[in-house]
Amino acid sequence: MIPITSLQQTAEELMAKAAIEIPEDYLGGLRACAKEEKGDLSAFVIQAMLENYEAAKADRRAMCGDTGVPRWYVKIGNAAQIEGGPVALEAALRRATANATRNVPLRPNHVHPLWRTDHNNNCGIGAPEIEYSFHPEAQWIDLTTVHKGGLFGTDYRMLFPGDGVDGIKRFYLDTLIAFGRRGLACQPAIVGVGLGGSKDIAMVLGKQAACLRIVGSRNPDPRIAALEQELKALGNSIGMGAMGFMGSSMVVDCHIEVGYCHTGGMPMSVHMFCLSSRRATARVLPDGRAEFRTDPEWFTDYMRRDTVEWDETQVEAAE
Repeated sequence: MIPITSLQQTAEELMAKAAIEIPEDYLGGLRACAKEEKGDLSAFVIQAMLENYEAAKADRRAMCGDTGVPRWYVKIGNAAQIEGGPVALEAALRRATANATRNVPLRPNHVHPLWRTDHNNNCGIGAPEIEYSFHPEAQWIDLTTVHKGGLFGTDYRMLFPGDGVDGIKRFYLDTLIAFGRRGLACQPAIVGVGLGGSKDIAMVLGKQAACLRIVGSRNPDPRIAALEQELKALGNSIGMGAMGFMGSSMVVDCHIEVGYCHTGGMPMSVHMFCLSSRRATARVLPDGRAEFRTDPEWFTDYMRRDTVEWDETQVEAAE
């Protein structure tokens, strides 16, 4: 039985880590951008951000004045038992969010969409957002918090099968250029692309691809992996660098996730995880111990399973 106090304590630690400590994979990607950047102002911004990250970690203060919109990704093992059940888990995550807003501190960015009122704690109707996934034959719970900028850096388009890969590239480039020219994202950034599903699923896949995969990871489908590499290179060829200045380092990495969609369409979303890529993960074990790590390990083979579990004869018949 996983103690609810352990889940809340771990969640509060994760909130602080996400706000203050940049994950090593993103730091490595940003340092690579710094070495390759040719634009003077862009290179200056990247170097300033690297120094800012070090200062934030040393001073134990949030790395950015806009601490983003906190959200949770929860992966529950099929055999996990939670003290008080899933409702108690959600309550613990809300309490952890409120406590971290006060203690880190975080800026209370969540407000009512019409009245603009808030509780000064990043909690409200539908806030913080919590998404769930599951894992077979496990007794643990993985908690991942992501503090993503909540205003811009996201776009969607319904493409059609005939648009093909060229249509994907065109929308991708159109989006990145628009973001850079209008200041709608903070670059260099991890770019997530969601392909397929319905409109809402395409948006979810793109955001998860940006926020929950580490720099340098590749989709297990080799054709999609090759397209990730190509889109990264394309994004860095448009003449924009850090924060929209002239340069060659708009994209730290590009991740693509797909889902089956209606035969007549090809939904696509593009998300940019901002220059302060804030995420932190821990696995809470049945005895309440927490193991912290930097890779959310969200997209498992189970998450990407292609069809129902068929026996060997049925698989051969389908092929």
